[in-house]
Amino acid sequence: MKNKIRVVIVLGLALIGLIGNSCKKDNPGTVSSVLTAGNWQLANILVTTTTNLVSITDTINATCGLTQLLTFNTDNTCTYTNYDCLAQTASGHWSLSADQLTLSSDMTFKFTTQALSANPFANAQVFNAGQYSLVLQTGNYNVIPTTTNSVTVVRYGFIRQKAPIK
Repeated sequence: MKNKIRVVIVLGLALIGLIGNSCKKDNPGTVSSVLTAGNWQLANILVTTTTNLVSITDTINATCGLTQLLTFNTDNTCTYTNYDCLAQTASGHWSLSADQLTLSSDMTFKFTTQALSANPFANAQVFNAGQYSLVLQTGNYNVIPTTTNSVTVVRYGFIRQKAPIK
């Protein structure tokens, strides 16, 4: 009889432990919570241009000495510093589509590279949003390349910066 009571108590405690640990305290799975988790540092920009069904990929600003940071705030404001390797800071607003696959932002920038645009994140596809990496794809990625048109797609790869130690 005593063994049955012990087994019931142990199983009860295990069940309570499982239930207590399975409850989520926050919702880190949404794209907006991933975006606002910290500053995003630009790691690379890949530009793929397809002309006459031949694709050419190029890396832009591979030797930029400035740290380019993209920050999303919970109040739906955002900032980007040193865009296109120019000492500048742009501010604006951001939002996600209902399916969280498209990012829209009204930030505008000065730029020197013809492949980049003054408002690159006006309609950006969220290609990957992981805890430590973010890939935004812009350009005319919805156009099917043919022998008569040219398609340019720009992928911005970001890594999340660690929070400063206090």
